[in-house]
Amino acid sequence: MKCFNEESFKVFDVEGLDERMVAIRANIQPIFAEIMAEVSARLSDDVGHETFVHIAQHRRRTRYAPENTWSAISDNKRGYKSQAHLQLGIWDNYVFMYLSIIDNPAKREQYADYLAEHHDFPDDFVYSLDHTKPEFFSVTEGLEKGIQRLHDVKKGEFEVGRIISRDSKIWQEDPQTYILETFEALFPLYQHLNA
Repeated sequence: MKCFNEESFKVFDVEGLDERMVAIRANIQPIFAEIMAEVSARLSDDVGHETFVHIAQHRRRTRYAPENTWSAISDNKRGYKSQAHLQLGIWDNYVFMYLSIIDNPAKREQYADYLAEHHDFPDDFVYSLDHTKPEFFSVTEGLEKGIQRLHDVKKGEFEVGRIISRDSKIWQEDPQTYILETFEALFPLYQHLNA
């Protein structure tokens, strides 16, 4: 299975929208396609129905090169933002594996209510409150406030999972297994939120 390497991170050094998109298509999207096909197959077995892989194309961009890029898995063939979904993405200094609730989905408050009662995440998990920014926080700090913000703020977002930093030893060990195990740990949450 293909996986990220130093060349993947160097894509974000490429100047210019068109030039960076060529690099993303060549160096990152094939990795997304291969890993997420495996994750989707495992998730479909777990939830008992088909799931669909989506890879960000950044077609609405006309000027600025993307600072990150991602892929997603959802129950919806046409898109993923309308529900809680799984994301595999990359910034210039880390790769993330998240369960994501972004862009004001219809069940945002229900998601928050469920998370408020079921947020016993492993200590090495992190969360993000804005998918457009690279900041993330340990689940051991301020998690309840982040979940409450998802509930109370119309544009509130919440993503939870693991990251692999660019300089992590995991890249020299077994990153594919780490990525797949992270997503499998998120499968029950994905299933409950989308029931």
